[in-house]
Amino acid sequence: MEKHCIQNGNQTIEFSVERKNVKNVNLNIKPDMTVEVTAHEQVPLNFIYDFVKGKSSWISKHVKKFETVQPFNQSKREYVSGEAFRYLGKQYRLRVQETDEKELVKYFRGFIYLYARDPDNYKRKAKLMEEWYREKAFRTFQNSLVKHYPLLQKYGVEKPSIDIRTMKARWGTALLDTNTILLNTELIKAPRHCIDYVIVHELIHFKHNDHSESFYKMLYSLMPDWEKRKALLDEEVVKDL
Repeated sequence: MEKHCIQNGNQTIEFSVERKNVKNVNLNIKPDMTVEVTAHEQVPLNFIYDFVKGKSSWISKHVKKFETVQPFNQSKREYVSGEAFRYLGKQYRLRVQETDEKELVKYFRGFIYLYARDPDNYKRKAKLMEEWYREKAFRTFQNSLVKHYPLLQKYGVEKPSIDIRTMKARWGTALLDTNTILLNTELIKAPRHCIDYVIVHELIHFKHNDHSESFYKMLYSLMPDWEKRKALLDEEVVKDL
């Protein structure tokens, strides 16, 4: 990637440019607050500079959101009753209750209940919540794969397996060597239709391992509203993670 920097008034914007076979100039802000631009190799650099300048207000707005919210970072969680947790696109209040029986987390009637033998044990509560999210994530992602894999099966794509991991700047990635889709555990906090978008996106990579015109042509064909789903992930969902 090429590194660039522009000055727009008092604002300095550092960004990287990656040349790809794409139709549009695309701008993305990663959770680590780096700014990335993808554009076709024929797009002049001056055009990209003007494009980034035109997006300066939007960039500043979303960088501030990342600075404040620190997505994918749960270190500030307290795991106390009343705290909000996101699950499948909605916010739910946590209710922590002491129990002498099995420790567990469950979703019930609009609340997430955390049953712990020691309600003051922060590490134990954090582990219980992590395990609950991972279990829900794996099951939900598997269901989405089963639902959408037939779309790619007719193109000769072998059904991949699902693996999950907490990642800093990716929702998912296709691992062709192991025929695996690796998904970010945090994706379970997004709406189901956004999860479906990531699944379909990664499935297509087993047919087109790039972001070429052929890749996007297939994506538009299989999921015409994918851009709206992606926008929700990038601009709305991530700020609450």
